[in-house]
Amino acid sequence: MKRLFIFALTIGMLMPLFAQQSQQKGQNLALKVLVEEMVEPFPASATLQMENKLNRLLTQNGIASMDYLGQFFITVHAAPLTKDILPGPPTKIAETMEFTFYIADYYNQIIFSTASVNAKGVGETESKSYMNAIKNINLNSPALKQFVEEGRAKIIDYYNQQADKMIMKAKNLAKQKKFEEALWIVSTIPSECDKYEVALAAGLDIYQEYIDYTCQVNLAAAKTAWMSGQNSLAAMDAGEYLSQIYPEAACYGEAEELYKEIKAKVLDDWKFEMRKYDDSVDLEFARIGAMRDVGVAYGTHQQPTSTNIGFLR
Repeated sequence: MKRLFIFALTIGMLMPLFAQQSQQKGQNLALKVLVEEMVEPFPASATLQMENKLNRLLTQNGIASMDYLGQFFITVHAAPLTKDILPGPPTKIAETMEFTFYIADYYNQIIFSTASVNAKGVGETESKSYMNAIKNINLNSPALKQFVEEGRAKIIDYYNQQADKMIMKAKNLAKQKKFEEALWIVSTIPSECDKYEVALAAGLDIYQEYIDYTCQVNLAAAKTAWMSGQNSLAAMDAGEYLSQIYPEAACYGEAEELYKEIKAKVLDDWKFEMRKYDDSVDLEFARIGAMRDVGVAYGTHQQPTSTNIGFLR
């Protein structure tokens, strides 16, 4: 019961954060940073170092990174070019590496942009020289800046061409009560797209349908749970369902009536409050943030069991 109360309070505290994040991010273009596991002579930490490089490359060019694999991703392939032994002591190894960067469409297996840059690393071992070569990649090089801009432009052009179809697909999915998938589709359309405002409006409409539908489902389940015993245990079970009902849902008022009925009977044995939003929160930004959270949660759970990007080479 205490957990339910804390959950309700946490939602109230997080809503300003959702609003702030939505306002700051503006639903900008985002890519998945995808680096294949690097094997010997690269050390285990080389993959993480390369991922950090790619994240920095995106960030300094105004592109966000995603935690899950969506349609578009950025990656890099490393290949040794030269190797020289430098006399010591201590003896060191100088490696020149070629790093080939890709921005690509995972679903359609299309490369949107590519660029190759060389970097040199020196170390007492081959592994250390490779790590230093990664460290020395110049992310401000004109080649990489052009690479990112070309990839961005082609992805935005893709969305401009496909947005109407994506929005229509999302609306059709909503009619089938596949709300999470529908919200995932519209949530992927970035603010740089010409149809972003249309997609956002469609997404908010679908989100309202979603919370209205889930409200009816959870309210029915809460009533059933409460009628099963009309005691503290039944109240706790009912609270699990009531906690999932949003204030702007159509049946929220009816849910409040059930809450009052339960509260009047179990009194202080039921430490639960209905979900409420802080009046100081910009509800429109909060709705946008919540809408995207539903879509992203769905997308996160739709990951391929294995990642194959062999089409790049």
